[in-house]
Amino acid sequence: MSKKEQPIIVGLDIGTTKVVAIAGRKNEYGKLEILGFGQSESAGVSHGVVMNIEQCIRSIEQAIEKCLLSNPQLEIKEVYVGIAGQHIKSLQTRGERVRTRVDEEIDKEDIDMLIRDQYKTYIPAGDQIIDIVPQEYAVDNNGAFLDPIGMSGIKIGANFHIITGDRNAIRNIKRCVDKCSLNARDLVLQPLASAAAVMNEEDLEAGVAIVDIGGGTTDMAVFFDGVLKHTAVIPYAGVNITNDIRNGLGVLRAQAEQMKVQFGVALADEANANAYITIPGLRGLPHKEISVKNLAHIIQARMQEILDYVVYHLKQINLDKRLYGGIILTGGGARLKHIIQLTEYVTGMGARLGIPNEHLAGGHVDALMNPMYSTCIGLILRGYHDFENGRLRFTSEGGNVIHLSKEELQKALSDNTAAQEVQAQTSEEETEQTTEKRRKKNENLKRLFDGLKGKFISMFEDIDETEMK
Repeated sequence: MSKKEQPIIVGLDIGTTKVVAIAGRKNEYGKLEILGFGQSESAGVSHGVVMNIEQCIRSIEQAIEKCLLSNPQLEIKEVYVGIAGQHIKSLQTRGERVRTRVDEEIDKEDIDMLIRDQYKTYIPAGDQIIDIVPQEYAVDNNGAFLDPIGMSGIKIGANFHIITGDRNAIRNIKRCVDKCSLNARDLVLQPLASAAAVMNEEDLEAGVAIVDIGGGTTDMAVFFDGVLKHTAVIPYAGVNITNDIRNGLGVLRAQAEQMKVQFGVALADEANANAYITIPGLRGLPHKEISVKNLAHIIQARMQEILDYVVYHLKQINLDKRLYGGIILTGGGARLKHIIQLTEYVTGMGARLGIPNEHLAGGHVDALMNPMYSTCIGLILRGYHDFENGRLRFTSEGGNVIHLSKEELQKALSDNTAAQEVQAQTSEEETEQTTEKRRKKNENLKRLFDGLKGKFISMFEDIDETEMK
């Protein structure tokens, strides 16, 4: 597919401390080229939940405006939105169904009916089933299959991971996006988006825990044997660390945030005991000297609490000793110095930093080599997964576009002609090799996203338009 036929997909990450909008398009090598980038301070959002609609709308508009300013030729109408927050919950269930067409092989319709049965699962009042993720299938109580289609059997069963959330909280996020004159193509669970951006095929096979340390919450997604095993939201993250510093050292919130970012260390033993930070006094009060060692102790205490929750969740699913891929830390909170060492000490597993650079084209890696952008890059990858699997059509639907000047249009036509000439000279064997590499890489994302059978947006199809205004 030529570059001009690839859609422009925009990821919108609405966080507690920041709102990020990134526009991207895949090139001929299957890598993402970043066409626009915008970031603004988040207001009206607390721990992933919208608390003030108007403030949240302004934050989104500022991020979109900055994205458009970074590329004036860009026009944004549609976005993929990340969703997280304390209201997100998950539970494990098992479902079985006796087939009526026993002489025929198991097909997609049998699987779909089994999944639809799980929507009858009891959940607390006010919650909504967001997604149902099938894990391992069994046919006539035999084996654990990832895909039973084509097999024969009377009874088909499966283990399911059900993700739920508060309906009003999800509706408020969509309302904010709608009032910014944007169309939310889909709402994607943030830890799954981050996982797509930082994981590779080896991670999916070995088993990893993605720990996304954001501003308001820490999100977890655990993968084992190639499938999603567990998701969790830990209600502590960067904002809690900042508040601990503010209360423990008696400084302003802005000063606490700056100290955390500039001098923060997650492992107190690595902090310089002889280093001090000078804080200006308020309204003529004397300056305050703060020990870097004391700052590190405050940060380590909260980070250790977050990691204790991570271990707790892993023990709940009996995977605390079986994840050979270890822990992948991502999100803005993963930028703390020595956080890898602290994670390995607390969990007893290997750890590494997850940076969304594997899917980016050259020239953009340095600018976005930051774990805080993992979710946004993953949202773009989710959009391309839908596009490449025919689930969403982008062409001729008034989607995101980029307007070219006459000179750029002529150059694009010239480059396209030259590319076609080069492609004609490429041997058939090299073309097959390139196609196979792209197929294997896309298969990893397909396995990750295909488990998500339902669309978050479908929850709002039955809501009257007048209710949303």
